[in-house]
Amino acid sequence: MSDQTTKLLADGFHFLEGPRWRDGWLWMSDIGAGAVVRMRPDGLSERVIDVPGVPSGLGFLPDGTPIVVSVNRRSLHRIVGDRLEPHADLSELVDSPINDMVVDGRGRAYVGCMGYEFFQGAPSKPGSILMVELDGAARVVAEDLSFPNGMVITSEGRLAVGESFASRLTSFAIDEDGSLGDRRVELDLGGTPDGICLDVEDGIWIALLEQGLARVKDGRIVDRVATRGARAIACQLGGDDGRTLFCLTFKGAVADIGKVPGASVETARVETRGAGSP
Repeated sequence: MSDQTTKLLADGFHFLEGPRWRDGWLWMSDIGAGAVVRMRPDGLSERVIDVPGVPSGLGFLPDGTPIVVSVNRRSLHRIVGDRLEPHADLSELVDSPINDMVVDGRGRAYVGCMGYEFFQGAPSKPGSILMVELDGAARVVAEDLSFPNGMVITSEGRLAVGESFASRLTSFAIDEDGSLGDRRVELDLGGTPDGICLDVEDGIWIALLEQGLARVKDGRIVDRVATRGARAIACQLGGDDGRTLFCLTFKGAVADIGKVPGASVETARVETRGAGSP
């Protein structure tokens, strides 16, 4: 197990989520700024597009088109040049904000629903996962999750999701029609999982807020990376050789999100390269 700490790459962001590596860029949603941004490995970043209703989960359709979650509008949008186009309206399927997302090779998007108005301090309720077809048709495919957050799809065809407030990594088998079944707990983490990413050995890196980053493989934690004193919010593998672990961090409390810049991008070098987005 390695003993290393991340290095600062760039700061001055508000609150970053949903990192995805694509064609030499690290794509991210800056929730506080209400925009999708992207960054080069040297830290140079640019604003891609503003997203009404708070952006979060990001992904790419099979033709390379980026799609983004609008948290409060409970909808997905395609990013086409300098404009947003509707992809799916999920507001009739859920009564609370949606959050993170993963897109499979067929273009099906799996989107987590918080289950309650978390940012407004509402009482906790179970969340769910929705599956959105390439044509925008959507349905609920998993329920009774404790704040579903980061998601990846493994080489075995299982969807792994971090249940933030149950402190565990859970997985489902993906059926041919996109339904989720064979639910099982992969690991009790002893921390709060947020964003996650996948490497080519089916190792899963997990951002564990105050506990930094942990790599899970074969049902146990096999590696850890500490952050520079900030909470680990999300992570993604990328860079020229796929072995740069990008960690999105935040200094502050939930109440501080969107009020003042407190987010940074930190990096570490790891042994196993990323499996791509996610």
